[in-house]
Amino acid sequence: MSAPQKIGKRSLLIASATLLAVSVTTTLTAPAALAAPKPSGSPTATPTATPPAQMSKVGGERLGQPGTQVDLARGVPVLPKDLTARSWIVSDAESGEVLAAHNAHWRLPPASTLKMLFADTILPRFPRSETYKVAPADLADVGAGSSVVGIKANRTYSVHDLWLGVFLRSGNDAVHVLSAMNGGVPATVKDMQAHADQLQALDTQVVSPDGYDADGQVSSAYDLSLFARSGLQKKDFREYCSTVRAKFPTGAAQKGKGKAVTEYDEIQNTNRLLSGDTDVPVYQGIAGVKNGNTTHAGATFTGVAERGGKVLLVTVMNPEKHEHNEVYKETAKLFDWGFQAAGKVQPVGTLVPPKNAVTASPEASASAGGATPAPTGTAPGAAGAEPVAGAAVEGGHRGAGTALAVAGGLLVLLAGAAFLVNRRWPLPDLLRRRSRP
Repeated sequence: MSAPQKIGKRSLLIASATLLAVSVTTTLTAPAALAAPKPSGSPTATPTATPPAQMSKVGGERLGQPGTQVDLARGVPVLPKDLTARSWIVSDAESGEVLAAHNAHWRLPPASTLKMLFADTILPRFPRSETYKVAPADLADVGAGSSVVGIKANRTYSVHDLWLGVFLRSGNDAVHVLSAMNGGVPATVKDMQAHADQLQALDTQVVSPDGYDADGQVSSAYDLSLFARSGLQKKDFREYCSTVRAKFPTGAAQKGKGKAVTEYDEIQNTNRLLSGDTDVPVYQGIAGVKNGNTTHAGATFTGVAERGGKVLLVTVMNPEKHEHNEVYKETAKLFDWGFQAAGKVQPVGTLVPPKNAVTASPEASASAGGATPAPTGTAPGAAGAEPVAGAAVEGGHRGAGTALAVAGGLLVLLAGAAFLVNRRWPLPDLLRRRSRP
């Protein structure tokens, strides 16, 4: 299909999505709130049992309505019937089209999925080879009962090690050390809030950089998808969130044979769709992103997966069914539905671009279509390199029997990092993960 035909097709899809008044739609609404809800602009650490009647309309009118929003036209598969999450959203990571959503803008405690915003904000500021000696004060405010990777005061860690701790073990201790490097927790919270606002993630109120339960700290399935989509533009973010296992420095440095020796333990990613579990297999095509679980938030998760040339994002928040790994089971069901529905279902909204993204006309989009893909075949560790099938990743690896591939030519970085109307959002060289043999 030629570029003008593609542009015309996408323009027709956008036009169709706006004619909701004359389209055949199926809207499943949740029961009305039993009590008058707080205004949607007032975050709360203890949300009501039902969503507000009016929520944010960022991304589309229907995304601000309570209940399930989906257009079940002929040929579109029905949604899974046993979804219990308070909020979820299925979207195309490239185009930003929202295929279906349930209370997408309900402001809920995010747990460690907020670490996606932390990483998207802070990760570009420090080279991975930079080292830092941890002071006792850096760990003083890590919340009781937090997930930790085991960082010890007065030890020196590389930035690379710290990010492995953040992504694989959801280590709040690693978050606090990186926050100390960034000027402290208050400064980091301020930076994260500013970045959330820049991404138009207006449901999000940041109180703690690690997602630990805090009064007033909220986000939404919609905003978490924005954080993932933005983070996936970054090579290091993609690498860390897709790493299954890695070696992490533990214990005290010892001297052996006249030189210092550091002990290492293996850590594994707690994202069960990536690493697998007894009741959850590795999901075909999964490539990240981040999970979370706290008392107030329940289980939360945002994942990205690729199949058949489609890259989808799914966010699930707080399933009411409290079975083991339920958040991953419901996410997998929504991924399955999304890959079946992609190209058949009319979108019910869109993931908006950042405020500073450049908008171009369709004509400009067509003229900018000749961007050069990132180079492939580069040796791991070289400038611009991406891990390839089976390659080790500086202290991490992709798990036994799990293949990785670099997307060549499909997802490219468009010139000027512009957001181009009717063009895919660039996810350059997204790591594709396939099922284990």
